[in-house]
Amino acid sequence: MFFKHVRRNAAKYRKNNGLFFSSLVVAIVAFYTLLSLGDQDVMRFLKTIESDAVSKLMLLVPVVYMISLFFVFFLVYFAYRYQLDNRKKEFGLYLMLGMKRSTLFAMLMSETIWNSLISILIGLPISLLLTEGISLATAKLVGLGIIGHRISFSISAVLGTVVGFIAVQMIAMLFLSASFSRKEPMELLRSDSPEKQVPLSAKTGWLCFGVGLMFLILAYVVGVTMLRSFDFNIVMLIIILGGGGTFILYRGMGVFIGHNIQQKSPMRSGLFTFTGRQIQENVIHQYKALAISSLLLVMALACVSFGIGVASGRGSTEVRTVDFSIDGSEQEVRRVLDSEASKSMIAVYYPMFLSRMNTNLYDNTGVVLRSEPNARDFSWTGLNAALEKLPETNLRNNMIENFSDRSGPYLISETSYNELLQAIGKEQIQLKMNQVALYTSMKDSGDFMNILNGALELGAYIEVDGQKYELLSSVYYDNVVADRKITLSSALIVSDEDYRNWVSDASTPFCWNVVLNHKVVNEKGLMQAIQLMEQNIMGTGLEYESYISGIGRNLFYTVAASYLTIYLGVLFMVIANTVIGLKYLMQQRANKHRYITLLMLGANVNELRKSARSQIRLFFALTLSVAVCSSIFAIWSMFTSFLKLPVGTSMSKVVVIAGISAILFVVIECIYIHIVEHASSREIQALRVTDRG
Repeated sequence: MFFKHVRRNAAKYRKNNGLFFSSLVVAIVAFYTLLSLGDQDVMRFLKTIESDAVSKLMLLVPVVYMISLFFVFFLVYFAYRYQLDNRKKEFGLYLMLGMKRSTLFAMLMSETIWNSLISILIGLPISLLLTEGISLATAKLVGLGIIGHRISFSISAVLGTVVGFIAVQMIAMLFLSASFSRKEPMELLRSDSPEKQVPLSAKTGWLCFGVGLMFLILAYVVGVTMLRSFDFNIVMLIIILGGGGTFILYRGMGVFIGHNIQQKSPMRSGLFTFTGRQIQENVIHQYKALAISSLLLVMALACVSFGIGVASGRGSTEVRTVDFSIDGSEQEVRRVLDSEASKSMIAVYYPMFLSRMNTNLYDNTGVVLRSEPNARDFSWTGLNAALEKLPETNLRNNMIENFSDRSGPYLISETSYNELLQAIGKEQIQLKMNQVALYTSMKDSGDFMNILNGALELGAYIEVDGQKYELLSSVYYDNVVADRKITLSSALIVSDEDYRNWVSDASTPFCWNVVLNHKVVNEKGLMQAIQLMEQNIMGTGLEYESYISGIGRNLFYTVAASYLTIYLGVLFMVIANTVIGLKYLMQQRANKHRYITLLMLGANVNELRKSARSQIRLFFALTLSVAVCSSIFAIWSMFTSFLKLPVGTSMSKVVVIAGISAILFVVIECIYIHIVEHASSREIQALRVTDRG
């Protein structure tokens, strides 16, 4: 009988509190998705090439999980308090009829456990489907292929999710049920007196509204104009101004709403004034909840945007130029690459001629430290002259200082670089007499690339043995090796003749580059194709690097940043929307007698439901409007400071992803609003069939 009663109460609770129950299911999905990260295909692949970095990331996951539980605990505590407040008279009646306090306590804890188990039984299958979908999608995107996918079921993630989720629920209910079970029956049966409104004069309200608005505008201005890199002091100033401004703004918003109602009331009929005054009172009573929810939504949108930015920027401009870079003599390399096992897998291979210009060795003052035979006299004078015409910045000054070095730069043979461009389907370079091209591997540094391009457009040149060589107006940046065999902050692409004349050994290539057959890559997936080719090279004595290492590094950064920040963003969004919805429902239930009075005065249920819908939409709109406005400036500041998109990033791709995310955000908000409207309408509808007096 006891357990039957527990199940019935639990079912009633889920029906009447669908908003909170749905949020719990989403939390379970989020928990399992986070804890099972290490068992996904991409992470298993990363462990083979970035094991140390992945191990450090896995140490961070429990920390993020504990932070998540901390936030979810307050959500659970708040929601259960709302539930128990609504059942006070029920508990008082149980005690009046002779139920022991220990039995009441056991009943509440049993209901919590039963609802937790139902949430887990619903949430875990959804989690498994979601993680498998994510794993399949990422495996396909990074080239692991469907064949490389393995179905994963993480026992540790399931146990961590179940234990953490139930622990949070039990601790929250333990505190609340202990408090309720100690109260006397008459105390529980007594109706709560209406919450007293904190007096706030019109003058004080307008002052708060104005000061809050001013603080927010200052936070926006500081973020957009002063945040050029991640500066802790400036970030803290923005947080203080933005957070404080949000609280103060909502503190005074009730006066603003009241003034707006007063202006429009004479022109409106029906329940317009009632609806407006209800919103005004909700804002006055719940301004702290509104401010916290608004800030959580700002954090959610900023986290999701950060994750999208990292995922879009990293690897989006990483054109695959070379699959393998191999060291060895021409005879040894050709023997391996021309074998039957390798030949069918290779589209093209070629020598990459890259070497440093033969110059004397100079110190910082330009004094010769060591003379070299047949040394060339090199100077960046023409490029520095063009740089000096650009607006002065610290980066520009550093570049001028670096280009003052008279030591010879690295040179790349025109033919070698053109073979690379041909392999990736780009237009080849056509150098004329006394022309060279500037190369850099620092393409991800947007400011560096912009300054270089600006200097080249002004007509820059270099000098070799007193002869001027014009620099082409474009900077070339496609990677000349498979991964990081060499990193060139600056180099010159020169004609084959100049290359032979300016380097000490023009007959020995720096390495041999290999590009795999597109048909093989499409059939097997990039990762598996590279791994198959590695089997042909391993054991031959040749040293090599593969594109797979660069993919692993980029994937690690993407997973570590985007996965975790999007996870936190979704969690913050769920908590914020749940708090907004529950706060409104609590306030409506506290003002139940007002709706009963309106019914007695002749209003019908449909009018009350329409009024409630308007209140809910305005209540959400007040939170969302400030949150969206703040998040626009937060994202703007973020993407113009420490999260600049790399040069060449496809803006159309970024816009499409951002647009899809914005649509999903709107859909999620509409779903939450609809759920709250449904719960509110059900409560108002119940007034028609229950005792109104």
